[in-house]
Amino acid sequence: MEAMKSARKNDTGDVGSDLSEQIKAATKDNHVRAENTQLMLSYQKGQITLPQYKVLLCSLYEIYKALEEEMDRNASHPAVAPIYFPQELARLESLEQDLEHFFGSDWRKRVIVPAATHRYQQRLRQIGRENPELLVSHAYTRYLGDLSGGQVLGKITQKSLGLSSKEGLSFFSFPGVSSPNRFKQLYRSRMNSIELSEQQKEAVLQEAVAAFELNIQVSEDRGLLSERGTAEQRPTGSSFPPPLITVQLAMGLCVALATIGVGMYSL
Repeated sequence: MEAMKSARKNDTGDVGSDLSEQIKAATKDNHVRAENTQLMLSYQKGQITLPQYKVLLCSLYEIYKALEEEMDRNASHPAVAPIYFPQELARLESLEQDLEHFFGSDWRKRVIVPAATHRYQQRLRQIGRENPELLVSHAYTRYLGDLSGGQVLGKITQKSLGLSSKEGLSFFSFPGVSSPNRFKQLYRSRMNSIELSEQQKEAVLQEAVAAFELNIQVSEDRGLLSERGTAEQRPTGSSFPPPLITVQLAMGLCVALATIGVGMYSL
């Protein structure tokens, strides 16, 4: 609740009206907490392995599949239409290309979905059905974070994995956006133009906080540590490595990807 109150004020203590600024203020504490996790610090240092990156792609695929299908389904909704940019921002096709590069043509049979990622999916599906305006929170947090941090994160990943080309790194590329800075300005302007009641705006701010928490939960999915979880979450014949700590670290990189980008676009 305190985060919601602070989201209503700018640096001078006056009430702010821009939804983008209110979301930034509301998620400030969550952002600080997430960016100081060991997982994110490790990613920034380039300490990521290929097995970790593969599992990360699986999680991102499942999250974006839910987000983009719900965005598509609600494309004409008055709160979604202004920020609906599938040609510029959609990540699903890029993730499919990356997964096929690393796993081959049968990659769909080898995608794993840990419990926290499944909860994230369920939340996106729920709000898509019941409260489409809340998709604004997830779209803003994810897409602008990815767009802002994509170039830097792509280079970090390529160097860490020792990749000679950019194959397998399509997720970080936005060919439909010629100028990220100008596009982000357009996106914020469109989002700030969305007409919401005070109750709806409060719900959007709360959902932005929840979006960060869902990412953090993905990184802290203790269910990955049980042997039973191993059998259920790793498909037969999978090339995923047996150490579950590695899987847990990889899933936690979702937080790193979101918060590094968010940190960049919040400057």
